[in-house]
Amino acid sequence: MSYEYIVDSYAWIEYFQGSEKGAIVKGFIEKKNCATSALTIAEISEKYHREGLSFEEDFSFIMSSSKIIAIDADIAMLAGKVNYENKKKIKDWGMADSIILATARMHNAKVITGDAHFKEFSPVMI
Repeated sequence: MSYEYIVDSYAWIEYFQGSEKGAIVKGFIEKKNCATSALTIAEISEKYHREGLSFEEDFSFIMSSSKIIAIDADIAMLAGKVNYENKKKIKDWGMADSIILATARMHNAKVITGDAHFKEFSPVMI
Protein backbone atom coordinates (compact mmCIF):
# COMPACT_ATOMS: atom_id res chain seq x y z
CA MET A 1 0.00 0.00 0.00
CA SER A 2 1.17 3.52 -0.73
CA TYR A 3 0.87 6.51 1.54
CA GLU A 4 1.07 10.14 0.60
CA TYR A 5 3.02 11.14 3.72
CA ILE A 6 5.41 9.68 6.27
CA VAL A 7 5.23 11.62 9.55
CA ASP A 8 8.63 11.82 11.23
CA SER A 9 9.49 12.32 14.89
CA TYR A 10 9.98 16.06 14.53
CA ALA A 11 6.49 16.48 13.07
CA TRP A 12 4.79 14.30 15.69
CA ILE A 13 6.50 16.18 18.53
CA GLU A 14 5.35 19.51 17.10
CA TYR A 15 1.84 18.10 16.76
CA PHE A 16 1.70 16.90 20.37
CA GLN A 17 3.15 20.19 21.65
CA GLY A 18 0.34 22.06 19.91
CA SER A 19 2.75 24.43 18.19
CA GLU A 20 2.13 26.42 15.00
CA LYS A 21 4.10 23.79 13.11
CA GLY A 22 1.99 21.15 14.83
CA ALA A 23 -1.15 22.78 13.43
CA ILE A 24 0.28 22.29 9.95
CA VAL A 25 0.95 18.62 10.73
CA LYS A 26 -2.64 18.24 11.97
CA GLY A 27 -3.92 19.16 8.52
CA PHE A 28 -1.95 16.31 6.96
CA ILE A 29 -2.90 13.78 9.63
CA GLU A 30 -6.58 14.57 9.16
CA LYS A 31 -6.28 13.60 5.47
CA LYS A 32 -5.91 10.00 6.74
CA ASN A 33 -3.20 9.11 4.24
CA CYS A 34 -0.24 9.17 6.63
CA ALA A 35 2.10 6.50 7.86
CA THR A 36 4.74 6.42 10.58
CA SER A 37 7.93 4.37 10.66
CA ALA A 38 8.33 2.03 13.61
CA LEU A 39 11.65 3.81 14.13
CA THR A 40 9.74 7.04 14.78
CA ILE A 41 7.82 5.29 17.58
CA ALA A 42 11.14 4.33 19.17
CA GLU A 43 12.52 7.87 18.87
CA ILE A 44 9.44 9.47 20.41
CA SER A 45 9.21 6.83 23.14
CA GLU A 46 12.83 7.53 24.10
CA LYS A 47 12.17 11.29 24.23
CA TYR A 48 9.14 10.86 26.48
CA HIS A 49 11.06 8.55 28.82
CA ARG A 50 13.99 10.98 28.94
CA GLU A 51 11.60 13.80 29.87
CA GLY A 52 9.66 11.70 32.40
CA LEU A 53 6.42 11.86 30.39
CA SER A 54 3.86 9.17 29.68
CA PHE A 55 3.74 8.17 26.03
CA GLU A 56 0.67 5.92 26.19
CA GLU A 57 -2.00 8.42 25.09
CA ASP A 58 0.08 9.93 22.29
CA PHE A 59 1.20 6.45 21.19
CA SER A 60 -2.45 5.37 20.94
CA PHE A 61 -3.20 8.42 18.83
CA ILE A 62 -0.32 7.69 16.45
CA MET A 63 -1.52 4.09 16.12
CA SER A 64 -5.10 5.15 15.38
CA SER A 65 -4.32 7.97 12.98
CA SER A 66 -1.49 6.55 10.87
CA LYS A 67 -0.31 3.21 9.58
CA ILE A 68 2.82 1.94 11.32
CA ILE A 69 5.41 0.72 8.84
CA ALA A 70 7.87 -1.89 10.05
CA ILE A 71 11.50 -1.74 9.01
CA ASP A 72 11.69 -4.71 6.66
CA ALA A 73 14.61 -6.03 4.63
CA ASP A 74 13.79 -3.86 1.59
CA ILE A 75 13.70 -0.68 3.67
CA ALA A 76 16.91 -1.72 5.45
CA MET A 77 18.74 -2.35 2.17
CA LEU A 78 17.64 0.99 0.72
CA ALA A 79 18.47 2.77 4.00
CA GLY A 80 22.03 1.47 3.84
CA LYS A 81 22.44 2.91 0.34
CA VAL A 82 20.79 6.20 1.32
CA ASN A 83 23.01 6.45 4.40
CA TYR A 84 26.16 5.82 2.39
CA GLU A 85 25.22 8.47 -0.19
CA ASN A 86 24.19 11.18 2.28
CA LYS A 87 26.69 10.87 5.14
CA LYS A 88 29.32 12.32 2.82
CA LYS A 89 27.36 15.44 1.91
CA ILE A 90 24.96 16.26 4.77
CA LYS A 91 26.45 17.20 8.14
CA ASP A 92 25.19 14.97 10.99
CA TRP A 93 23.18 12.74 8.64
CA GLY A 94 22.40 9.49 10.44
CA MET A 95 20.93 6.08 9.93
CA ALA A 96 17.61 7.16 11.47
CA ASP A 97 17.30 9.82 8.75
CA SER A 98 18.15 7.18 6.16
CA ILE A 99 15.49 4.79 7.44
CA ILE A 100 12.82 7.51 7.36
CA LEU A 101 13.81 8.58 3.85
CA ALA A 102 14.00 4.97 2.63
CA THR A 103 10.55 4.29 4.09
CA ALA A 104 9.17 7.30 2.23
CA ARG A 105 10.83 6.24 -1.02
CA MET A 106 9.51 2.68 -0.73
CA HIS A 107 5.99 4.07 -0.42
CA ASN A 108 6.34 6.95 -2.91
CA ALA A 109 5.59 9.33 -0.06
CA LYS A 110 6.84 12.68 1.17
CA VAL A 111 8.31 13.08 4.64
CA ILE A 112 6.50 15.57 6.86
CA THR A 113 9.30 17.12 8.90
CA GLY A 114 11.00 20.23 10.15
CA ASP A 115 14.39 18.51 10.19
CA ALA A 116 16.81 20.47 7.99
CA HIS A 117 18.56 17.23 6.99
CA PHE A 118 15.66 16.51 4.62
CA LYS A 119 15.56 19.85 2.77
CA GLU A 120 17.06 18.58 -0.48
CA PHE A 121 14.62 15.67 -0.75
CA SER A 122 11.44 17.69 -1.44
CA PRO A 123 9.75 16.88 1.85
CA VAL A 124 6.80 18.71 3.31
CA MET A 125 8.71 21.10 5.55
CA ILE A 126 6.76 22.44 8.51
